[in-house]
Amino acid sequence: MSLEEAARQLESAIHDARVSFDCIGLGNLERAHTSVITARAAVDAAETSLRAELERRDDNTNNTDDAAEGAGVGESGGEQGLAGEESRPG
Repeated sequence: MSLEEAARQLESAIHDARVSFDCIGLGNLERAHTSVITARAAVDAAETSLRAELERRDDNTNNTDDAAEGAGVGESGGEQGLAGEESRPG
C-alpha cells in the first residue's frame, strides 16, 4: 500500500461518516450503522498503510545509518548521557 492509498481510504471514511450522520438525522439507523462500520474499516486501512510507510522509511533510515557507521561516519567513541557522562548498561 502507499500514501495515495491511505489518502483514498481517508476520503472514503469521511464520505461514509457523512452518510452515517445524515442517516441518523433521517432516522435510518440500520444504514447509519452500516456506514459507521465501513468508515471504521476505511480508517483502519489508512492507518495500516501509514504504519507500513513509516516502517519502510524507518528501515531505509536504519540502512543508511548502518552504511554510514560502516564507513566510519558519525562515530563518537561512546554514547553520552544527558550530563555528558558515558552511559552505562543498566
